[in-house]
Amino acid sequence: MATTVADLLVERLIGWGVDTIFGLPGDGVNGIFEALRQREARIRFIQVRHEEAAAFAACGYAKYTGRLGVCLATSGPGGVHLLNGLYDAKCDGQPVLAITGHTFHDLIGTHYQQDVDLDKLFMDVAAYNQRVMGAAHVVNVVDEAIKTALAYRTVAHITIPKDIQDWTASEDSRSSANVTSHSSDLYTAVYPVPPTASLQAAADVINRGAKVAILAGRGCLRARDELLQLSEITGAPIVKALLGKAAVPDRHPNTTGGIGLLGTAPSQDTLQECDTLIVAGSSFPYMEFYPKPGQARTVQIDIAPTRIGLRHPVDIGLVGDCATVLRALLPLLQRKADRSFLKTAQERMVSWNRIMEERGTRTDMPMKPQVVTYELNKLLARDAIVSSDSGTIATWSARYLDMRDEMQFSLSGSLATMANGLPYSIGAAVAFPGRQVVCVVGDGGLTMLMGEIATLVKYNLNVKVIVIKNNVLGMIKWEQMALEGNPQYGVQLQPIDFAGFAANCGAAGFTIERPEHAAATLRQALEHDGPAVIQAIVDPNEPPMPGRINSEQALKFAEALVKGQKAAWTIIKTVMEDKVREVI
Repeated sequence: MATTVADLLVERLIGWGVDTIFGLPGDGVNGIFEALRQREARIRFIQVRHEEAAAFAACGYAKYTGRLGVCLATSGPGGVHLLNGLYDAKCDGQPVLAITGHTFHDLIGTHYQQDVDLDKLFMDVAAYNQRVMGAAHVVNVVDEAIKTALAYRTVAHITIPKDIQDWTASEDSRSSANVTSHSSDLYTAVYPVPPTASLQAAADVINRGAKVAILAGRGCLRARDELLQLSEITGAPIVKALLGKAAVPDRHPNTTGGIGLLGTAPSQDTLQECDTLIVAGSSFPYMEFYPKPGQARTVQIDIAPTRIGLRHPVDIGLVGDCATVLRALLPLLQRKADRSFLKTAQERMVSWNRIMEERGTRTDMPMKPQVVTYELNKLLARDAIVSSDSGTIATWSARYLDMRDEMQFSLSGSLATMANGLPYSIGAAVAFPGRQVVCVVGDGGLTMLMGEIATLVKYNLNVKVIVIKNNVLGMIKWEQMALEGNPQYGVQLQPIDFAGFAANCGAAGFTIERPEHAAATLRQALEHDGPAVIQAIVDPNEPPMPGRINSEQALKFAEALVKGQKAAWTIIKTVMEDKVREVI
């Protein structure tokens, strides 16, 4: 049998160690699918119901494994559908290879069927973006694409016209300059150590600080030991950007948890009061939460030189992998005898955790959304993989799901797109079939890619989908009110019976309506062997309150109520009850 371009493509992917491809078939990639069929014992294809989910699943796979994620889509609309998930990977710095089909090579640009110029369309999202021109070209392109994705932790894209996929090596004319087998399927990671002078300068800044704080992001996920040593030596509270939630356990005494609108009040206080800041592996975007410029001398560690000083004025920048840089920096640091700054943060966290427990154990009806995540937290395995969707659900996940031991957590960080949670969990469950995989989603995000429940059933992926059902696009509702001063509009959702939908797909379906039933129902669902959907019907008027409310937010909120916000009195009553309970 002659070797085709598609055969060479798939063989090279296998040579690179790729074992999973997420995608959806189509006539524009039929040649590639035949090559996959012939090698199904060596590389598995996971069929999703929407190409967007394939890109999200590849991104989730990359996030949780640290390896290359791969997705595949047909020409035209199939490739277009990949874009949102690929931008998620680009924004969160994940290595993902997208492979798409194209129309016949000699009909491109002639308005033929599905003639979308994908290599032009992908110019912004993909750092490497190339059209394969024949059998002698494909191996070289695959190697460059994968090396680029891994080296720059970003998206690479290959598109192959449908007829070229079936071309054989004998039909291809290799140029004399293109020496056979000259390209290698080998990637060597770089872990640079900053110059000694820069390390010493950074140590001098940190050693002189009296109130040192650490802002840790996703770059610290594989630097837990070094991060905790840094905190212990400097007496610095660890504030975590949400993508760095699993960097250290949430209940470790040296962390104040998250920052931002979804974060904690002690984290906000820590950054407002510090005189020295260490930003490690984070480009947390909300600049209003950083210390005011000139308040704190700052050392930043980041693997990307272009990120140094991106969000906040920096005195010393150290470029490299966080674990590597910290190991070089730690011996230069002096242990601080004064632990008062850390002690104050720890005392504040005791009060904050007490408030969180009070809110999480509410018995009001309708059931409060945080009750669900509070109870779920107690049932998660020590190595659970948790994915969250965007929206108010990110608040409940950030505050009530405590990372511990070997747990992993992620969501769409910089892109903050809806609908990522379920596909992320598909990627996680495929990569780690023996681990507990849970996704916590809102009803708005879930309905965007709800067909992927069928994907869970098709492959018997042991994913538990917790859907917080309030029949409203909650985060948009509260943003309209608290940030714009307008009543909610266009955010109400038509109710869906998610448990019934799950059952019709072949998964288990559960419903929680009362807080006293939450723990038992969640336990039953988590113990179910196979995919399950648990819909929790909650109060749509429970706001995701920031750790600290500023005066502008309060005024905008009041303006929205005055303008005619529906259920205004109910919302006022809910907010006042929350604040009174905190005081008590």
